[in-house]
Amino acid sequence: MGVAVRCECDSSLSGLDTDGGRPAGRTEVHPAPNACPAGSPRRVFLRLDFSRYNPAILILPGSLMHTDPYLWLEDDSAATRAWCAEQQARTAAQLDADPRFAALADEVLEHLRDDERVPFVEAHAGWWHHFLQSPAHPRGVYRRIRPDDYRANRDAWEVLFDLDALAAAEGVDWHLAGIDHCTERPARCLLSLSADGGDAACLREYDLDARAFVAEGFQLPPGKHSVTWRDPDSLYAAVVLSEADATASGYPREVKLWLRGQPFAQAHSLLKAEHRALAVSAWRMLNPDGGEPVDIIEEALSFYRTRYWRVLPDLSRQALPLPPKVDIDGVVAGQLIVRLNQAWGDLDAGVLLALDWQALCAGDIDPLPLFTPGPRQSVDGALAGRSCLFVHVLDEGVSQLWVYTPTADGWQAQRAPLPGQGQLEMVDQPWQSNVLLFGYDDFLTPSTLYWLDADDASLTPQALRGQPPRFAAEQMHAQLRHAIAPDGERIPYFVVARRDAPHDGQRPTLLYGYGGFAVPMTPFYLGALGRQWLEQGGVFVLSCIRGGGEFGPDWHEAALAERRQVAFDDFLAIARQLIADGVTCPARLGIQGGSNGGLLVAAAMTQAPELFGAVVCEVPLTDMLRYTELSAGPSWIDEYGDPADPAHYAALAAYSPYQHLHADVRYPATLVTTSSSDDRVHPGHARKFTARLGELGQPVLLYQSDAGGHSGQGGDMRQLAAEVARVTVFLYQQLMDAA
Repeated sequence: MGVAVRCECDSSLSGLDTDGGRPAGRTEVHPAPNACPAGSPRRVFLRLDFSRYNPAILILPGSLMHTDPYLWLEDDSAATRAWCAEQQARTAAQLDADPRFAALADEVLEHLRDDERVPFVEAHAGWWHHFLQSPAHPRGVYRRIRPDDYRANRDAWEVLFDLDALAAAEGVDWHLAGIDHCTERPARCLLSLSADGGDAACLREYDLDARAFVAEGFQLPPGKHSVTWRDPDSLYAAVVLSEADATASGYPREVKLWLRGQPFAQAHSLLKAEHRALAVSAWRMLNPDGGEPVDIIEEALSFYRTRYWRVLPDLSRQALPLPPKVDIDGVVAGQLIVRLNQAWGDLDAGVLLALDWQALCAGDIDPLPLFTPGPRQSVDGALAGRSCLFVHVLDEGVSQLWVYTPTADGWQAQRAPLPGQGQLEMVDQPWQSNVLLFGYDDFLTPSTLYWLDADDASLTPQALRGQPPRFAAEQMHAQLRHAIAPDGERIPYFVVARRDAPHDGQRPTLLYGYGGFAVPMTPFYLGALGRQWLEQGGVFVLSCIRGGGEFGPDWHEAALAERRQVAFDDFLAIARQLIADGVTCPARLGIQGGSNGGLLVAAAMTQAPELFGAVVCEVPLTDMLRYTELSAGPSWIDEYGDPADPAHYAALAAYSPYQHLHADVRYPATLVTTSSSDDRVHPGHARKFTARLGELGQPVLLYQSDAGGHSGQGGDMRQLAAEVARVTVFLYQQLMDAA
C-alpha cells in the first residue's frame, strides 16, 4: 500500500517491466531521462546569478533572507549519515515495533510472490520472456517459456540469467535496470545493471543461448547511458563517462554509432548537443516488410521540446520538419506516426496523425489526422504492428483500444472490446506481427494478460493468465465523482470503498495524487491495498488533477510552470469535497504522493494543514528554490520553471514547501521516505523537510532506504514488503486507531 499507483515512480506490486516504450515495441536499456520525472520550481522576484550565489542563503517573498541551517543534509557526510541513522531508529521504534508490522510485511511479501502475480511477458524468437523477483530470487532471474506452455499454465520456465548468482559471485548488490534484445538476433541482449538501484548503470552484452556474457562484447562502466541496438554488430550509444559527456541535467549530450570490436573512443559521433540541452539518444525502427529502416536521433532540447533528425546512409543527419512538442510512435506502411503535444497549423494539441515518411524527408508536409481527442479524452500511447497501429485512448480516465489499418482509401479504425471500465497497459508488440499483448485491470478486477491479433476481424482479446483475487471485491464499489476547483473546472476523482460503509463522516480515507508531467492517473487493481485498507473500513480516493495527462496536453499545461498552484488547488478541492460529502473528516483524511506527487502532498499540507490527519510524502521535492542545483533537477525546468529566471521566482517562492513551514502552525503527522541511492530526486529534499518539521516540534518520521534508487525497483522484495508495511502501519496509527 505504500506505493499505490502505477506511475513513473511506482514500485508497484506488479512485476518489473523492461519495456522502454520505443517505437515498434523494442525495449531500451534504461528509462529515457524524461521517462520518470520528479518535481521542480520557479521564481519572479530578484534577478540572481546562481552560478555565484551563496547556496546557504534563501531568498524568500518580501526579500526576507535567512540562512538554511540544513543545507548540510544535502551532502553524503558522516554527520548526515549519523542524522539519518537517528531518524531511522525513531521510525523503527514507532512503526516497526507496532505489533501489526511483522504480519503486514509477511502478507505483502506473500502478495509479491510470482505464482500469484501475472508474468507480463515479451516475445522474442518464439519464446516469451519475463523477469521474476520472488522470495526465492530477491534480486531476480530472467527466464523464458514457450507460448503453448504459458497458455497451459505449465511451469516450464528456463532461467537465462540469475542476478542473485551474479551478485554473489561479484560481491555487488546488483539491480536490473533494463534488458534490450537485438531484434535481428534476439538471443543477444544488453543488460543494464545498477549497483544501488539508481539511474546510473553499467552495460554488458549477454548471450541468452550460451547463458554467459559475451567475451569482448559491448560493455560500459556505470553512467546515465542511453544505448540501443542498430543491428547485431552496432549500437546507437549516448554515454556519460565524465562530466564533459553530460548535459547540465546529467544525461548524455553526444550520441555515437559504435561498431562491434571498436573502442568506444573511436565511435563515430552523430550529434553533440549544447550543455544546456536535456539529453540526446538515437534508435532504429525496422520495417517488418523488409524496407529500409528508419533511424532517428532525438535531441531533447528540454523536457518537452525535441528536435528530431534522420540519420542518412552516409551517417550525416537531416532535420525533420516537425514541431518541437511531438512524440514519434512508429512507422506503419511508410507512414510516420506522431502525437502532437502542441497545436500545429490547423491541428490541435493531442491529435494523433500520420505523415508520409518519404514526403516528409523531402519537405512535403501533409499530415493526416487519425484520432482527434474530445475534451475529456487523450491518446495515452500507440504501438506499430506489421501492418496496423494499436492506439490506447483514455476517455474520462477509462481505457479504450483502437486498431488502425491503412487501406487504399485511407485508414480504417476499429474499436476492440475490453473487459470493462478499467485500465489497459500495452505490454508488448511482437516483431513482424499484428499482435498486441496487453494487461487489463480496474480497482476491483485483478490484472489479466490478454492476446489480441488484429488479423482476426473480430478483434476479440484472448485472456492468457489472470491474477487471483486478493480481497472481497463484491463487498466494494468504485465511483467516479467530481469536485469544483476555485476557477470552476470540474476535477474528476475515483472513490473506492465498502458498500456497507456508514456515511458518518468518520471513515479513514487515503487520497492519492500526482498531477504532473502529463502522467495520467487511471483505475488499477488495488491488490494488497484492498485487503489491508478497504476491508478494514478504509476509503481509497484517486485524484485526476490538472498537471496530469488524463485529458491531453491542455490538461497538463493548465498547471505548468507559474500555473503550478492550479494542481494544488485541484487536490485541495477534492479533499474539501470529501469532507463536505460526509465521506470523512480532517482527522481521518490522509494524503499520499511520490516524486512530483511528494511535492504535491507537501504543498497541500503546508497550504491547508487543517484538512489532513496524516501525510505520506515519498521521494519528494520540497526545496523548490534549489531543485536545479540537485541531481537531475535541471531537466525539469520545462515543468516547473527556472529558479534563476525572475519570471518564475514569485510562483516558485509562493509554494515551495520547505520554505513554508512555520512555527505557529500545527501540521498533520507526516511520514517522509527517500533513498540514499536516489540520483534523480536528491534525498536532501526529504531530509531537509523532515529536519525542519522536527525543529518545529511537529510529528514527523523519516525512512531512508539504502538501495532502489528513485523508483524503489530491484533489490530484495523483503525490503519492499517492509516499506509497504511501514506506510500501512503509519496510516493505521494516524487514521484508524484514533477514537
